[in-house]
Amino acid sequence: MTAPELALTTRFQDAFAEAFGEEYRTADPIIRPGKFSDFQCNAAMGLAKKLGAKPRDLAQQILDKVRLDDIAETPEIAGPGFLNITLKTEWVAAQAGDLHGDDRLGVGSPEKAETIVIDYSAPNVAKEMHVGHLRTTVVGDALARVLEFEGHTVVRQNHIGDWGTPFGMLIEHLLEVGEDSEEAKLLETDPNAFYQAARAKFDADTEQTDFAKRARARVATLQSGDEATLAMWTKLVGLSKQYFHRIYDMLDVTLTDEDLAGESTYNDALAGVCDDLEQAGIARVSDGALCVFPAGFTGRDDQPLPLIIRKSDGGYGYATTDFAAIRHRVGDLHADRIAYVVGSSQELHFQMVFTTAREAGWLPESVDAEHVKIGSVLGEDGKILRTRSGSSLRLMALLEEGVVKARSVIDELRPDLPEEERAKIARQIGIGSIKYADLSTAHDSDYVFDLDRMLALQGNTAPYLQYAVARIRSIQRKAADQGISAEQVEAAAPRVIDDPERTLALQLLQFAPTVAEVGAQYVPHKLAAYLFDLAQAFMSFYEKSPILKDANDEVRLGRLALAKLTERTLVAGLDLLGVQAPAQM
Repeated sequence: MTAPELALTTRFQDAFAEAFGEEYRTADPIIRPGKFSDFQCNAAMGLAKKLGAKPRDLAQQILDKVRLDDIAETPEIAGPGFLNITLKTEWVAAQAGDLHGDDRLGVGSPEKAETIVIDYSAPNVAKEMHVGHLRTTVVGDALARVLEFEGHTVVRQNHIGDWGTPFGMLIEHLLEVGEDSEEAKLLETDPNAFYQAARAKFDADTEQTDFAKRARARVATLQSGDEATLAMWTKLVGLSKQYFHRIYDMLDVTLTDEDLAGESTYNDALAGVCDDLEQAGIARVSDGALCVFPAGFTGRDDQPLPLIIRKSDGGYGYATTDFAAIRHRVGDLHADRIAYVVGSSQELHFQMVFTTAREAGWLPESVDAEHVKIGSVLGEDGKILRTRSGSSLRLMALLEEGVVKARSVIDELRPDLPEEERAKIARQIGIGSIKYADLSTAHDSDYVFDLDRMLALQGNTAPYLQYAVARIRSIQRKAADQGISAEQVEAAAPRVIDDPERTLALQLLQFAPTVAEVGAQYVPHKLAAYLFDLAQAFMSFYEKSPILKDANDEVRLGRLALAKLTERTLVAGLDLLGVQAPAQM
């Protein structure tokens, strides 16, 4: 299968070379979906500036040279120099036929398979994941799924917070209450309560003569490798891993223990990071702290903005760990690309880290590093979503609420289904709805969390897409009852003749280009938008083109084949987003 944009791009670039010279072969023909045609070539306006000619005159020269006889009807010049292109229906049908027999739905292997490190999720040990972790987790996981499907090697890195001052605080609190106490059991049932109790004790020690002093001393003991302290730290991390697993299993994300690469991973490398930056003349001492001052970053006083890598008390900060992580990811993991799926508030931090790492030679220009900025989840008041008391909303509570709400709808609409089946569907819809609502929003934009809207059967929601899949599967079951086998449908060519069929087929041809765009630009919301458009195209086809009622066997099989291709594409796309499609709804 050849995607329409790719086929048209090749033909138009050949025309550019013939009309204007070989140096124009690589010019972008700017092929875009058209309002009054299938596609438009919008290159004439840009070429006009370079060639000093009128856009419509250039459009005519392009039209005279382009060879599209086997792909499209003769293009028409419109407006200031657009070329409107209508694909030949028989060509669209042939491409749909190729897709029908392709397990990968047109997604080929990359010209160069890359190693791509994705840093995402990153919860803190001994603290519950809150709603803010939802986006970093599901966006990062969707990107990992897409890039792996494309054929790249994806290295997941879950940069958990498992080191530093909070652990001195937690260990001291654990020692005070006793490892076998009822309060210590909170680490398994309510880790956030245990953390908050330790934090309150630490913050209340304003004189820093007792608990806070011991907590800070415990950090040094931990970092020195004291066996007893490390044993307690290991226990804290182990209990947190169990909690993370519950969340990740609930969300159906692909992170495992093998992907954990917490702050502690880089502890032994931090002193070397500081020494190397200082010896290279990139870092210098300022007010007792070792800092870097990357070029181009200034504060309100127009003075160079510092990034602290070693505090005045000898401790290390987040930046030091991030530098060590970059060195590891480039030098040891051999990354071609690194994506940091982290909140938008960290934009300045990452830009300073990237700039410094490039100056130090740790992040060569051949390696792309990008901060995939994550917006906030808001409440109906337009503020960060929190509980009524003002604390961060627990992620597990949010997910459980989604499942409960979906279950109430399933119980009302499908009481005929067995209990186990209803529970399974409720989980698929409840979790899928929350994930899809997040993924259908541009990752750097905020959005309002509204469960009722997320669970709606109408609009750009997971249930709408899941229902489209379930409807196609219902049609397939009815076809089987009529004696039409799955083998017959697989052997049939998708019917692409009438307008609803053609519109649906054109949408199906856009799956591979959409996947490529998502992988290249880290934009999972564009896959969600594509799937919504595909589901809408199918619903229109379903309403206007009888599938099983048509008496003509050839028509019936052709439309069943087109519906099957749609189901496969919807399921594949939802799976790339980490959303499951129930067998029935």
